[in-house]
Amino acid sequence: MAIQRVGKVGSPNSSGAFTVKRSAASRVRPLSLNSQNSTETHSAYKGFGALRSTRWQASKKCAKIGRETSNRTLKKRTLSTRIPHKRNQVEFVEVNGEDAASRTDQTPQSEAIKIPRSIEEVDNGSLLGFGDDLAEDHPGYLDEEYKARRVMIGNLGRSHKVGQEIPRLQYTDTEIATWKEILDSLEEFFPRFACKEYLDAYALCDFSKEEVPQLQDMSELLQKQSGWSIRPVAGLLHPRDFLNGLAFKTFHSTQYMRHHSKPMYTPEPDVCHELIGHVPMLLNPQYAQLAHEIGLASLGASEKDIWHLTKVYWYTIEFGVVMQEGEAKAFGAGIISSYGEIQHQGAGKATLQKLDPYSKLPKMSYKDGYQQLYMTLDSFEDGVKLLRNFASSRPKSCA
Repeated sequence: MAIQRVGKVGSPNSSGAFTVKRSAASRVRPLSLNSQNSTETHSAYKGFGALRSTRWQASKKCAKIGRETSNRTLKKRTLSTRIPHKRNQVEFVEVNGEDAASRTDQTPQSEAIKIPRSIEEVDNGSLLGFGDDLAEDHPGYLDEEYKARRVMIGNLGRSHKVGQEIPRLQYTDTEIATWKEILDSLEEFFPRFACKEYLDAYALCDFSKEEVPQLQDMSELLQKQSGWSIRPVAGLLHPRDFLNGLAFKTFHSTQYMRHHSKPMYTPEPDVCHELIGHVPMLLNPQYAQLAHEIGLASLGASEKDIWHLTKVYWYTIEFGVVMQEGEAKAFGAGIISSYGEIQHQGAGKATLQKLDPYSKLPKMSYKDGYQQLYMTLDSFEDGVKLLRNFASSRPKSCA
């Protein structure tokens, strides 16, 4: 699929691929983390980035690379947090109150960033975390059968090739019961708190509580309604790869089910979050275009801009609300797929702020329970125009 409005962002290299330069320090990725808090029994996966966190995870590896890149600069820096790394937990570095990404373009050393020209060139195997190697605080950590199944399902995502049918899973009775319990718990809140576009799209999905929908069937429905596709993935992708996928109207989706012991909580994206939170809204062409604009802006973006776009994604696709008849109605997947978050948002206790992608966005809230700030759109049409103009304004650093 051709990418439009990106323009000439660089010159072709020997392989014909357009490239953009980034600093060596941009290999230090400002990532989010895996966590849970006291409200975990009422929470669902909070989407791209991380969940509500009780702590920051600071990366020793990131700090080491930073020291090698600029010793003189780092003498003036202090890490706000230095918590030992734990297996399968994503790392984050904050320096003097700033996101690490805000300093990634300050060194003269550079390397080329390849800009994908098709979805085939977007890596779906570079996981940010939350794969099949479960952390000790994961609900399924001591369940060997569950972990073995996660490995099997993850391998299906890793081996999938663009153009192939997505493998059909035979979900177990336990997994189907988990799916049913989640739907039963959430459906009563949709008419009150979800936006009109979600309600219309949810009806089109025609979800059955007696079986877990197959990603292939949902992908075919998306193709008919909005021209989008689903691509299976083993876990949470790195931000650049995930956002680049949106530029090709492709949503990377997990296929495994959360652990049955805590059906209202998952520390990572799972098939329930994807199907209930993301798929229905992607059936709506205007909303789908909103996601597409974020993806287009990510092509060739610097690491600093990728981090900013991650926040734009967070405050729209994951936790966005749209004003309808004077009320803030949810469309973000992190709200709609969460038993606790949708009630919190609907209660009107959080602050509402109009989305301004040109300004420095607040840090994504990980550690304070439910979201205390939601960004609003006046309409999806206005949101598309806003993000389209924003994407067009972003400079591209050419190779």
